[in-house]
Amino acid sequence: MRTFEEIKIEIEALPHIEYMKLMHWLSEHDWDMWDEEIEKDSAAGKLDFLINDDSLING
Repeated sequence: MRTFEEIKIEIEALPHIEYMKLMHWLSEHDWDMWDEEIEKDSAAGKLDFLINDDSLING
């Protein structure tokens, strides 16, 4: 497996359009991972405090 530094150098050498494709993919991948985390936390009841906190509804 390559190191972070090796990958970083390869990323910096990408043509602009390839760099933009990579950034788009990373952004989408990050959002997908975030969605999965939220779904797991919600299913586990970790976000129930957001629903049950009256101060969030009534100010």
